[in-house]
Amino acid sequence: DRAFKSIGEKQCLAHLLNSPGNFTASKLAWVKEYEPQIFGQVHKFMLPGDFIAMRMTGDIVTTVSGLSEGIFWDFRNNSVSEDLMNYFGFSKELVPDIRPTFGVQGELLGSVASELGLKKGTPVTYRAGDQPNNALSLNVLNPGEIAATGGTSGVVYGVNGKVNYDTLSRVNTFAHVNHSADRTHLGVLLCINGVGILNSWVKRNVAPAGISYPALNELAATVPIGSEGLSILPFGNGAERMLQNKQVDCSIHGLNFNIHNKAHIARAAQEGIVFSFKYGMDIMNEMGIDIGVIRAGNANLFLSPIFRDALAGVTGTVIELYDTNGAVGAAKGAGIGAGIYASAEEAFASLKKINVIEPDGLKADKYCGAFEVWKERLEKALA
Repeated sequence: DRAFKSIGEKQCLAHLLNSPGNFTASKLAWVKEYEPQIFGQVHKFMLPGDFIAMRMTGDIVTTVSGLSEGIFWDFRNNSVSEDLMNYFGFSKELVPDIRPTFGVQGELLGSVASELGLKKGTPVTYRAGDQPNNALSLNVLNPGEIAATGGTSGVVYGVNGKVNYDTLSRVNTFAHVNHSADRTHLGVLLCINGVGILNSWVKRNVAPAGISYPALNELAATVPIGSEGLSILPFGNGAERMLQNKQVDCSIHGLNFNIHNKAHIARAAQEGIVFSFKYGMDIMNEMGIDIGVIRAGNANLFLSPIFRDALAGVTGTVIELYDTNGAVGAAKGAGIGAGIYASAEEAFASLKKINVIEPDGLKADKYCGAFEVWKERLEKALA
């Protein structure tokens, strides 16, 4: 927050597209301030992927996408941010060499090759953060395309073709894996901390002992849409960026001892998670990102019929589920970088769509009504 205010909020958002208080830059600043002896020994800063690649190749390199995730990149000047480096007192010598995301970033050392059972000189190509890579695995590369995940936390990641930002910094904006100075492809990332972790908490602490996730979904399905007036705000996993870094915690609203039971709580939890997605997607809409189709892997909360139907219904979006995951995406990304595939189109030609969930008009009004109740309760909690 000090950096955000000192550099200037408008300056940060216009150039960094984010507050500098997030991710790697601020962590490095913490080390500089509180562990100066360690900071004095720093040769280069690296993201985990950069470090693994260094161990494999001996070369210390990074990417524009990685630098943007660390909030080091100035999108207006297409360079490492002088504002940020000067404010924190970082030397540019700390920045690794920059390579294209899909470019060759080194060759496998002989010593490492023998340890891994691979061939010396194998090109090491491609690296990305978890959500840009998840988007790649779903072939989400062009403006207007959307990827989502529903694990411990939940993410909606949309590609934007314009340099833009949320004026309240409620979402993160990074260089997508195919961003370049002459072709703007930015990943706008909405992150909700309390998603699958709430569902697992309900399974462990509220639902009948030993219940499986499919059985928990069946239990929740015995209750009508809206959970008969019960709402859960799913924000019990720390401060939420989309709520301007407020920590409102998880809370249950409208509980009636004569009506509600375990099934209501199970359904209200999943509906509350969906409604937090909807709340954040409205922020993305304000930034000019129109969400008509969401692509996701067939995993985690997207395995729940209630979650899928509620998300499609309350947002009016089509959900497409694919047989893929981040590891497959990373392998294909490396294949693109090594020239095994001529293009991303060739790499993802075999991507298999296994399910499509269309909004149900009969249910949509009920979901939207329940969302308005949930939203009113959230706004009271934030007041």
